Amino acid sequence: MGDFIKTQNSFASGQVDSEFFARDDINGLSVLENMDVISGGGLTRRRGLASVAELGSVARLIAFSVSETEDYLLALKDGHILVYSNGQLIRDLLAPWPTAALSRLQYAQRFGTMIFVHPDYQPRVLKKTESGFSLSLFGFSRNDADMTINIPFMKFDDAEDIKITVTQNAQGNNYATLTTNNAFWTSENVNGRLLLLDRQWVITQYVSPTVVTAYTNGPYTLPSSPVLNWREAVFSQRRGWPCSISFHQDRLVFGGSRDWPSGVWLSQVGRHNNFNVGTGLDDEAIFITLLSEQRQQICTVVSSDNLQILTSVGEWAISSKPLTPSVVDIKQHTSVGSVAARYLPPQKVEGATVFISATGKDIRELTLDELGENYNATDLCALSKSLMSDPVDIAYNGDTHQLFVVMSDGGMAVLNKNSALGISAWGRYKTAGLFKSVAVVGGETYVVVQRDSGYRLERFSDAATVDAGQYGFSFTAAALPLRAGGHNPKKLRIRKISARVLDTKSLFINGSRVRLPNSVYADGAPGYSGDVSINILGTRGDTISPMWRLHGSEPYNATILSVTMHGWYSI
Repeated sequence: MGDFIKTQNSFASGQVDSEFFARDDINGLSVLENMDVISGGGLTRRRGLASVAELGSVARLIAFSVSETEDYLLALKDGHILVYSNGQLIRDLLAPWPTAALSRLQYAQRFGTMIFVHPDYQPRVLKKTESGFSLSLFGFSRNDADMTINIPFMKFDDAEDIKITVTQNAQGNNYATLTTNNAFWTSENVNGRLLLLDRQWVITQYVSPTVVTAYTNGPYTLPSSPVLNWREAVFSQRRGWPCSISFHQDRLVFGGSRDWPSGVWLSQVGRHNNFNVGTGLDDEAIFITLLSEQRQQICTVVSSDNLQILTSVGEWAISSKPLTPSVVDIKQHTSVGSVAARYLPPQKVEGATVFISATGKDIRELTLDELGENYNATDLCALSKSLMSDPVDIAYNGDTHQLFVVMSDGGMAVLNKNSALGISAWGRYKTAGLFKSVAVVGGETYVVVQRDSGYRLERFSDAATVDAGQYGFSFTAAALPLRAGGHNPKKLRIRKISARVLDTKSLFINGSRVRLPNSVYADGAPGYSGDVSINILGTRGDTISPMWRLHGSEPYNATILSVTMHGWYSI
């Protein structure tokens, strides 16, 4: 039997799972809900949510930052892009994507232009100009001499044994009838392009599974035998469109497509609509296929120090600087994999690329080793996996050092991370509704919340003490099981629990309201700062349940700097 006084003045590990309860080296909690870990390692009640707008239906949020002083929030919903500036709706653009397609929509931005890609839809370009916003089709650049376009071509697997017999067509000298030796064509081939007889052809008419009509801009010579050496445009209605997108070293990068999931296409330098590989000059386009023992489906591409390629089974990088057709240093570094069924945009956090693993139970941090040669994929939620439950959206706020992860059940896991101060603390946010999407614009964190039967756009605000002006929320922090003298106590008696608080107006400890000196405050006045405590009677044999629990539900600020327990134990 021994007396003890134990003070916890750092909660830098946040909420941890029960399998770590026997560890002595973790400054964590068994429960952290609607509270944040602050820079000094203490805890504070989270900010409330301020109402911004009614959305009418579910939406996906995307940040659109044109410059350091010009930021917009995009809310994508069924067939629309809503553009917000400082919380005000300024434009409603018609868009081609239904609600079901939004989860796989990816995007990349360069100055006032954002390009959207989806495997089933032709890419779109959102532009911000002096006159406003516009949404148009992405087009590959044209060559004036023969009106061909600079789109990549390749031989797809199902076309390897297909031979094309070219015959004249009654529509004119520039037309031909293309007949294959086996069923191959579909109606989706119409308006698609072929590279045949060293010319580009546009398919103008579907006749049957073996016959189509095609047009080329100029005379051609009929071949004497069926042609096996021909290729199709990589992107088309038949073959699908790019799945992922980025800008890297002044090249536009497309990663994967519906029918060629392991391909990487890089445009010519400075000519982002030109994917002509030409003769392999340094500034011309590049095409790469990821080769490995496992089938690689590219989930997203990320421009960092290197071009990072995240696939369904691993993480690749192209480290060439500069990246040219003759110098492509590419290799697979790790084998974690990313979620393929939806787009969860990787986040830049303290110089690292943070992404959600293929299992949906890990948040990984992709970083280079000390030599700058190999990547590691560190698990950021190794202590808190129970908080991960099918993530559906993610965003990082660098101003507040917070990573927000929205779950399919409407909850939100929040990581307070500040490596310089040794803080990596996960907790859970709850509200009177369901979180649906999150984005950070200009240092402000916006969310879509389903409340009752409607959907609202809201913003975390220092001035909001409740959510959406009317929904209160409670906060909770609970201790880890006590470890005393390096042992697991068998019996405990806690005589007193003390908390050192800062600007706090309302607090419960183990269910009992704590009396705060000068507990009646004028509006806007700071709360009490100092030590508060409760006395406890009785001995307990349950040494796993939290020895203390801090709780509050009133709309007041609460900050806890440390918690101290006084008592005795036996082992």
